[in-house]
Amino acid sequence: ATVTKQIRLGTGVTVLSSEDPVRVYQRFATIQALSNGRAEITAGRGSFTESFPLFGFSLGDYNALFEEKLELLVQLLGDQPVTWSGKTRAPLENQEVWPKTEQDISLRVGVGGSPESVVRAARLGIPMALAIIGGDPARFAPFSKLYRDALAQFERPELEVSIHSPGHIAETDEQAIEDQWPHYQTMYGRLGRERGWAPTTKNHFMSEALHGSLYVGSPETVAQKIAYAIQSVGAQRFDLKYATGPMPHSQLMQSIELYGTQVIPRVRELLAQ
Repeated sequence: ATVTKQIRLGTGVTVLSSEDPVRVYQRFATIQALSNGRAEITAGRGSFTESFPLFGFSLGDYNALFEEKLELLVQLLGDQPVTWSGKTRAPLENQEVWPKTEQDISLRVGVGGSPESVVRAARLGIPMALAIIGGDPARFAPFSKLYRDALAQFERPELEVSIHSPGHIAETDEQAIEDQWPHYQTMYGRLGRERGWAPTTKNHFMSEALHGSLYVGSPETVAQKIAYAIQSVGAQRFDLKYATGPMPHSQLMQSIELYGTQVIPRVRELLAQ
């Protein structure tokens, strides 16, 4: 936060359901001050459930926890002091929360495929981030349309829709696949053993890399896929999760460099055309 000047500092997802919104606000307000306004929260319900029993929450309250905590977080990011009451935490009565921020903290809601989450984001007036981790990204276009229709219904202004997907970039398609596959296999193999999934296969990996939402390839290949995703979904932003599995640091650094110097300029060129 203190040694950079341009990059945004945020989370792939903050699992708000098992977090405390006040603590989330305090942590990000600190980052906001240290970075001169570059903090960003992506709040989501999370696709894993281990944190719920760890912090004493019931999965039976899965929806209520997120609904209440998101509404409280929105209040905390707005005018203070805060008055709030609900069933999932102690109430707040005209409560001052510190540290204060001179600039508003950016907030997005991460959505994985729930129409209720899409409408909730629109109702609260929060930009939406679509977590697309498999299949053709075009299948999420209805969620983007639902979001914009709901914004209009709630008389909200147009807000940003973003996409969040995994990938890896190397000089050639063959090198990127060779880099990524063994670590992808390791990660999904571990998850499969924990959750009772069937082992992942090279064919599944290649299908996602070629036709789905795994952005693995050369800069040109990945740029073409990103431009297609943005256009088919109707998004304004794309976030690449650049590490899938325990990849070597050198490969990750090369992926970041190619993304910044070649992929992003090419995507902008393709979208302008």
